[in-house]
Amino acid sequence: MSNSTPEVNIGLVGHVDHGKTTLTRALSGKWTDEHSEELEKGITIRIGYADVTYYRDDDGNLNVDGDGEEVRSVSLVDAPGHETLMANVLSGAAIMDGAILIIAANEECPQPQTREHLAALDIVDVDNIVIVQNKIDLVDQEKVRENYQQIKDFVEGTVAEDAPIIPISAQHEINIDAVLEALEEEIPTPERDLEANPKMLVARSFDINRPGQLPDDINGGVVGGSLVRGKLEPGDEIELKPGRRLEEEKWETVTTTVESIIHGNESVDEGRPGGLLGVETTLDPSMAKSDGLEGNVLGLEGTLPETTYNIEIEANLMDRLAGSEDDEEIENIKEHEPLMINAGTGKSAGFVTQAGKNVKLDLKIPVCAEEGDRIAISRQIGSRWRLIGHGKITGIE
Repeated sequence: MSNSTPEVNIGLVGHVDHGKTTLTRALSGKWTDEHSEELEKGITIRIGYADVTYYRDDDGNLNVDGDGEEVRSVSLVDAPGHETLMANVLSGAAIMDGAILIIAANEECPQPQTREHLAALDIVDVDNIVIVQNKIDLVDQEKVRENYQQIKDFVEGTVAEDAPIIPISAQHEINIDAVLEALEEEIPTPERDLEANPKMLVARSFDINRPGQLPDDINGGVVGGSLVRGKLEPGDEIELKPGRRLEEEKWETVTTTVESIIHGNESVDEGRPGGLLGVETTLDPSMAKSDGLEGNVLGLEGTLPETTYNIEIEANLMDRLAGSEDDEEIENIKEHEPLMINAGTGKSAGFVTQAGKNVKLDLKIPVCAEEGDRIAISRQIGSRWRLIGHGKITGIE
């Protein structure tokens, strides 16, 4: 496997148990369900990552076996499929440059979360999509064709309408080369602004020290995520906003120094957009433990916008609830109702203080955002939050 730096983030989204994690393993050799709770339940709860380098052999075919000339390295972002984990999906979608929508051939299409995940990609403006029709080994040819037509009907009129549909078996690694060809054609490496002040969306954070490690050998807390602009270098003085919670409703910006940067499974002198970064800091590792800094925005000290508890958004609601089996209509936002928003990889719940086309929210957790940023909007329906639309931030107080 090459140590090449990944150039692009590609998400894997779809209904629970349709094979996202298995496809990640087929493409990368890495099983992304690493948390004990995930292994026990057999579902992906937190965002998983794996880097893939693919090659073109002498016959012109793409492969991940290192055969031939190196073409490109990418980072795969494996998002949760379970219906109660949409906030995690939206966090992953915020750092995706393109996506693989995986749909199982042995079930009717669309399943509830297939609808919801496609809506999430639309909301965060991910339109470079490849559709993978998985588990073709479990059904006969007639059923594969029937399911294929269901997929075509489902994506008609959506952001994925013109996406290619690749039939595969991730379990038996059938047609993986065709998936690679589709990724190469449909998800180009975007242009990056390297001159701007760096801005990184933090999706994970870790304490990488082993129990019993000697004090002199202890590493600082590590944050993982994606640079959306600019560059980072060891020695940079950085801040994370909104930072860490001090007490009930008070938060404090975290300042620290970059110790080292991991990009594409190797230590680098400079972190750039494209792929996923691990940034080791001088922070107390307990602060980063168990995703304690997830949802933060990272930038050079003094360059990030102020955090706020009060925002105004121009809201655009979907006509119908994306994951609803009974095609439930979405009602207008009402004053005083609770809503949840996703801004980048961060999320916060709050109450509506003004309804209408422009909605004002009083948030419980502050967000680090700018006017013009796009957000996802969810409503509490029954016992859980359900995606109902998106908005653009038009005002910050």
